[in-house]
Amino acid sequence: MVGRAGLDLYPQPSGIKTIDADSFASDVGGSGANIAVAMRRVGGEIGLISALSNDSVGEYVRQRLKTEGINLKFIKTTYGDERTSLAIAEERQKDCEVVIYRNNPADLKISCDKDIKLAISQSSNLIITGTSLIEDNSRKETLEMMSFAQQSDCKVWLDLDYRPWNWPNEKTTRLAYQKAAEKADVIVGNEEEFKILQPDIEQQVNEYVNNNQLIILKRGAKGCSFFSANARLDTGIYNLSILKPYGSGDAFLGNVVMSYMSSSDWQKAIEAGSAAASIVVSRQGCVSAMPNLEEIESLQKKVTLKPSSMWS
Repeated sequence: MVGRAGLDLYPQPSGIKTIDADSFASDVGGSGANIAVAMRRVGGEIGLISALSNDSVGEYVRQRLKTEGINLKFIKTTYGDERTSLAIAEERQKDCEVVIYRNNPADLKISCDKDIKLAISQSSNLIITGTSLIEDNSRKETLEMMSFAQQSDCKVWLDLDYRPWNWPNEKTTRLAYQKAAEKADVIVGNEEEFKILQPDIEQQVNEYVNNNQLIILKRGAKGCSFFSANARLDTGIYNLSILKPYGSGDAFLGNVVMSYMSSSDWQKAIEAGSAAASIVVSRQGCVSAMPNLEEIESLQKKVTLKPSSMWS
């Protein structure tokens, strides 16, 4: 798992705007950490490739990930002026503001060294998040990891994970994403993210599946669609009361990966991902909100899967 891990602060009491907060609750967040913990909570053995600053914030994140059972061997410590990311995230269904501080982020100080290559060669999956591609050196190292995984029979997943404020312009983003997409077995994103990769989603779906790549298109309340050369699958959502709009995509992907590994069934995998996503948006926090297998299976038994609307 390659991506960022950081400190999240949530204005309290829950539901209040940041400007009116009496206090803040803490958690670990960041797409890399969220996906890693989502996988770990349903039985995965996960190592996170990232970096944290040599300060109390970095140590907080490190200790929480250790408590969650994440392998920390591949998380570097930075000793310069890099800083672990910080997010101030409101827990509101609507008018939800998330402010993220990523000035000189520590998590981009990664390298594809011999230990990373050995770990990749011994792994079934390498998951890349798009924020690992935003800086020249981090992009180079990430692409090298992806190339090595291709040579090592390790499935490469690319989570586009587009955040506009990370990038100078769409052209730069598109070029970086296209280079990474060439090296991915599975490409995952929502409609906005796929349009950054290429404006015509239908055209790019056809191009990738004809190249024996897999596409998972997340469509929010409309469900998601899976595309391969041999199949088109759709799933809806599990309706739960929504507390906040973030964290669902990370829960979704982590559980798709783990469910597919155990079942080899893409329909079952995307349904498990949808269940996990619904649980996370109904709870406070990000890492702490990730469900275990029993909670996912319980939801699937109790709540009827809302049919998806077809995408075309």
